[in-house]
Amino acid sequence: MVVSGTSPQEREFRSWLLERLGQYLRRSVEEIDTGVPFAEYGLDSVAALSLFGDIEDDFGLYLEPTVAWDYPTVDSLARHLAAECVRRVTGPLGEER
Repeated sequence: MVVSGTSPQEREFRSWLLERLGQYLRRSVEEIDTGVPFAEYGLDSVAALSLFGDIEDDFGLYLEPTVAWDYPTVDSLARHLAAECVRRVTGPLGEER
C-alpha cells in the first residue's frame, strides 16, 4: 500500500511494520489496516516491547515503551520513526550534523 504524501523512509517503515505485525499477529499484511490501533488487533504490551526491540535491532532506534500509546497505529508509528531518523541526522534544530 502506497500512501500519497509520505516520504520514502516513512513508506519503508510502514512496510516493515506491516510485515512484522503480520508475524506477531499471525495475519497476512493485506489483513492489517494501517489506521487501526494496534490494540484492536490484540497486540499486547509484551508484543509491543518485542516490536520495539526489533526496531532497535534493525534500525538502531531506541523507543520508550510509551511510544506504542503515543503512536498507536502503523501509519502514526511509521511517521514518527521517519521523523526520528531525520531528527537524529539533522539534530533538534534541523541543522545538518
